[in-house]
Amino acid sequence: MKYVDGFVLPVPKRKLAAYRRMAKLAAKVWRDHGALQYIECVGDDLKIKWALPFPRGMKIKPGETVVFSFIVYKSRAHRGRVNAAAMKDPRLAKMGDPKDMPFDCKRMMAGGFKTLVDA
Repeated sequence: MKYVDGFVLPVPKRKLAAYRRMAKLAAKVWRDHGALQYIECVGDDLKIKWALPFPRGMKIKPGETVVFSFIVYKSRAHRGRVNAAAMKDPRLAKMGDPKDMPFDCKRMMAGGFKTLVDA
């Protein structure tokens, strides 16, 4: 079964262009090392009434939005190989210091997920 790394993070709206540049580079790196799919999505309809909206759950500050992203792999073992190779890739050094990221790294949520349904 496929395996997915999922991420939800707050991004200041004024830094979305910088985030997009960083995400495009990361997508290229992960795909070059074998990830099946790399998706980055920015919040659009976040005033949900029937569930806990991401902005409230993440305690989004004024001027921020939510980015939801995921990377798909063949399996958990494949994920381990791809991530190890990606982290050694010199192109990631271009992303700079974690303290200079276009988002608050300490508020990012992440995790690995087994596929439950793949339709």
